[in-house]
Amino acid sequence: MEDLQEQLAALRCRVARIDRRYAGTPAPARPKEAAGFIQDLISGEVVRTAFGEHFETEKLWERHRRHGSVDIGDLAELPEDLLESLSDGDIARSHPTKWAFLDTETTGLAGGTGTYPFLIGVGSIEAAGFRLRQFFMRDYGEEPSMLARLAEHLAQFDVLVTYNGKAFDQPLLETRYRMSRARHPFDRMQHLDLLFGARRLWKLRLESCRLVELENQILGVERQGDLPGEMIPYCYFGYLRTLRAFDLVPIFHHNAIDILSLACLTAIVPLAFRSPENAGLRHGADLIGLGRWVERAGRGEEALRLFRRAVEMGLGDDLLFRTLWDIGTMEKKLGHGDAALASMTELAASRNPYRARALEALAKHYEHAERNHAMALEMTRAALEIEVSPALRRRELRLKARMEKTGQPWL
Repeated sequence: MEDLQEQLAALRCRVARIDRRYAGTPAPARPKEAAGFIQDLISGEVVRTAFGEHFETEKLWERHRRHGSVDIGDLAELPEDLLESLSDGDIARSHPTKWAFLDTETTGLAGGTGTYPFLIGVGSIEAAGFRLRQFFMRDYGEEPSMLARLAEHLAQFDVLVTYNGKAFDQPLLETRYRMSRARHPFDRMQHLDLLFGARRLWKLRLESCRLVELENQILGVERQGDLPGEMIPYCYFGYLRTLRAFDLVPIFHHNAIDILSLACLTAIVPLAFRSPENAGLRHGADLIGLGRWVERAGRGEEALRLFRRAVEMGLGDDLLFRTLWDIGTMEKKLGHGDAALASMTELAASRNPYRARALEALAKHYEHAERNHAMALEMTRAALEIEVSPALRRRELRLKARMEKTGQPWL
């Protein structure tokens, strides 16, 4: 123990000598490009508010330009009631120029009071094209100023459009406003989270419905040299340590393309739900996703047409047989008895995962609709050869009893 104490005492003496040697030496000056002058790398300005200052930049994609398969100029022509059906009527009518497309870049993905949105992008549609304004805090102390300007900017919009924003971006920003003892601007805005509609449309075909995947697979845009989202917090932390503004340029670009892609997908997803016949979907799996979506909304006839179109386009066996089953059950629900019988007969004719269920449905039809107990028993026994269940056994016994009672022979 004495040896340890002696070593610690000697170490303290060495540290003290080093401190005395450099006590009067000024800190080395940082070069300009490393001193946080982001305005020298990105066109923008330092904005001063009653709460301090922060950095803002703006970018315009002119209306004659395209982002993948979407014309920027077409965004301003979107109908005012486009978002009504997708929002269950919450967004009755709103002009596209009143929509704010928002995305944040943060210090982490966990949320909570320790996570900061250091870059907030807001895109908007206008006659000239698509305009993006980005709000950036160069240090934690600039957050109140940035949030104040964000609230001021959002005051001109009625609808907030995000991608996973209901679960992440909006709750995070509300927390930051509370931490800054300021009122957040979201109570007066209707919020459309496009993630839910995108998943319903494309989850059957795409392994991932991340925004960057949809951008590539649906819009046909392939980013070059993009910064992976998981690296963004580390780059910002690096900037805070070194003040190398050059490291921030890819983050601003990543945020900008995310918001532009969000706006272009908004021209596709709500329109597909609103007018399925004009959706322009080219994959059978996408039509199935849309059909299931509109069916849940109580639009059975539209869903049925989408399912039939999907079958005509061609589907893999797993999705094909499930869709044939859905067509049959929907035909019955809509009162199309003959069509339902034809669908179930077709499904029962080949080996597939829904064959037993189709045979059971045929047994119910022959028993109750046609009073043909012999045919119903035959369908029931065929189903039992594939799948044994208590319900099928009870049906078999009941049909045998009825046939004995009426004097019909059974084997």
